[in-house]
Amino acid sequence: MYKLCFRSVHSKQIQECAFQSTHANRFWLVWRITLNEERRRHRKFRTGLVTSNSMDKTVAVAIVRRYQHPLYKKVVRKTKKILAHDEQNSCNVGDVVQVVETRPLSRQKRWRVQAVVSAIQPANE
Repeated sequence: MYKLCFRSVHSKQIQECAFQSTHANRFWLVWRITLNEERRRHRKFRTGLVTSNSMDKTVAVAIVRRYQHPLYKKVVRKTKKILAHDEQNSCNVGDVVQVVETRPLSRQKRWRVQAVVSAIQPANE
């Protein structure tokens, strides 16, 4: 029902709520951590390139991460390909989009398209 917290935590993470017990007509005071509010504030944002939009309401986004190798000190590029939810089917291949993490929408989709940063102009034939 509620996640009870007996440790000391910050006051902004604690919400005071009262509920009525089913066994006795007493009101109990429960300190509850508002986990959903904390998670929504700290969602991850990534920027990537759309590599495929052949699926319905789904795009494949390639996210490139650059880091320095801990031993050899060379800058290494690592690409992670994710599936993101695109509600309006507005993304095309080559667009740069910003994605935000969300609840699991399907077996592989954990990201949602927040905004199209730069769109590719369609070629006129």
